Amino acid sequence: MPSSFSFSHAPFDCLTPAERQQVVDTVDIGYFPAGTVVLHPDMAATHVHVIIKGHVQHEEAGEVVAVYGPDDFYGGRAVVAGRTTAVLTALDEVIAYLLPQATLQALIASNSRFSALLFADLSRRLTAVSEGNQSREFLSLMMVQVRDAFIRKPFFVDGGTDIVSLCAQLSERGLTNALVQDTGPDGQARVGMFTTTDLRDALLRPVPPAQLAVRDVARFDLIAVTPDTELFEALLIMIRHRVHRVLVRDGDAIVGVLSQLDLMSFISNHSHLIALQVEQAGTVEELQTAARQIDGLIRLLHQGGVKIEVIATLVSELNSQIFSRLWRLIAPPDLVAHSCLLVMGSEGRGEQILKTDQDNALIVADGFDCAELPAVAERFNQALAGCGYPPCPGQIMLTNPLWRQPLAGFKTTIADWLLGSDPDAPMHLAIFMDARAVAGDAGLLHAAREHMNGLFHGSDALLARFASAVEQFSEPGTWWDRLTTLRGREEQAFDLKKLGTFPVVHGIRALALQNGVQALGTLERLHELTGRHQLDAALARDLGDALRFLMGLKLQHNLRQQQLGEAVHNRVKLSDLGTLERDLLKDSLAIIKRFKQHLRSHFRLDAL
Repeated sequence: MPSSFSFSHAPFDCLTPAERQQVVDTVDIGYFPAGTVVLHPDMAATHVHVIIKGHVQHEEAGEVVAVYGPDDFYGGRAVVAGRTTAVLTALDEVIAYLLPQATLQALIASNSRFSALLFADLSRRLTAVSEGNQSREFLSLMMVQVRDAFIRKPFFVDGGTDIVSLCAQLSERGLTNALVQDTGPDGQARVGMFTTTDLRDALLRPVPPAQLAVRDVARFDLIAVTPDTELFEALLIMIRHRVHRVLVRDGDAIVGVLSQLDLMSFISNHSHLIALQVEQAGTVEELQTAARQIDGLIRLLHQGGVKIEVIATLVSELNSQIFSRLWRLIAPPDLVAHSCLLVMGSEGRGEQILKTDQDNALIVADGFDCAELPAVAERFNQALAGCGYPPCPGQIMLTNPLWRQPLAGFKTTIADWLLGSDPDAPMHLAIFMDARAVAGDAGLLHAAREHMNGLFHGSDALLARFASAVEQFSEPGTWWDRLTTLRGREEQAFDLKKLGTFPVVHGIRALALQNGVQALGTLERLHELTGRHQLDAALARDLGDALRFLMGLKLQHNLRQQQLGEAVHNRVKLSDLGTLERDLLKDSLAIIKRFKQHLRSHFRLDAL
């Protein structure tokens, strides 16, 4: 029997050692020439097939719904039922492992997660995947390097400085320790450390603190690590030497100080350390340094199996703090007080994770004039680019006068978007509907939104026109017909945003507008619509699951693109997905199709 069965792919990766041995002991190998019908409704389904070589096409009711390749499996549900409703055909020479029905049934009975991944609905399968990922979270965070943690900048004082003067300097800077530069008894330069713990010992000495030099109480037997040291090793060093802080040295240079508190904070929730750097940033350059750490945070959280909505919430909060801090660093105080800085679109909803583009705007109080506003806007958007937020290709930024207007101007523009014929108007309106205030007078945004809601109120025709944008990216034929082509040939890509998340986001946005829902996030809007009985609870649950899966899949591929040095985009090929991912994608898109049918009926879109 073969012994090289791969257990690196779902659902077989969740089997125990004993269950894996059961597979190895019972699996066989089958060979199918090109054109062979491997399984059809008149055949008994006796084995699950795991492809070693070749490709198998899956048809349901005459429609191609999948093409399986190496490491993919098929036939699981058919084997349990004993029969299939599908026709599976070898597109080329196929060699596959054959797992017998008895073994499959035993695995299902003994391993609930295996069963969930194989047969459950979308919600349960996503839960099973999440449970498998969460166990890796602590380990993945511990495998990062010291350079990725929060290293406090060194603050040096001379060894002759008296304790009172030093404490005054520490208080002024909000610090609890200082590095002491001194010359030792042997005449060699040395570096020590003074902490608030040493202050306690200093106060017990007979010498008054104002006459006591810091060299007399500082400790010079310091432990050092390098920026490349793994965080776990740094923690072990602190425990081994019973110290709470270590120097971080890069060669002869002292980079800073790593404290045990900061290290543990990084492991438990290191996002707040970035927030601390943002808050303390005194220059645009310091703020940009903090902002550029967010992608690393995202990668660590994703690798650790943290839920996609949790990552999105953390990143959204950090981004808001960055935008607010940057605006206050660049804009004159009067402008900050008499305007409202907005983030919009996915950033406004709290659903943009990686920095894909800028969607921002500024509402200025009526009657307030700032002659330098265009220059301020230019500096702001350029500085955001330096923080890692690429400029918006559609120019939805402060540098565009359309998105930088007095309140009265915005009200007029909103009416033009709603009632005019500009082809970009529906999308501009949708982007603005998701606006969130991050700095300045939030009342200006409230007034603009109230004006927009008033224009929509009671107009079924305008609501239907707005909702119809859900069909903006629809294409003739079925999405699966376009995607299921044999690997190795010219393969079309699927746009995870246009054909995946956008119909969900915009459809829910339209329902929220119709029902006066004030929440901005799609999941929050779903929850509120369900609570008001404006959306079927089962459909809402499925839509939430589908959105989470698509957001996670998009993030996974974007991170891979970053790692390969490629431009981040939303397109994915089926050949880049595993069997489980393709099944989840298929289920998600079926849910979206059902939702669009609901929207067509609800808003009577066929009558437009």
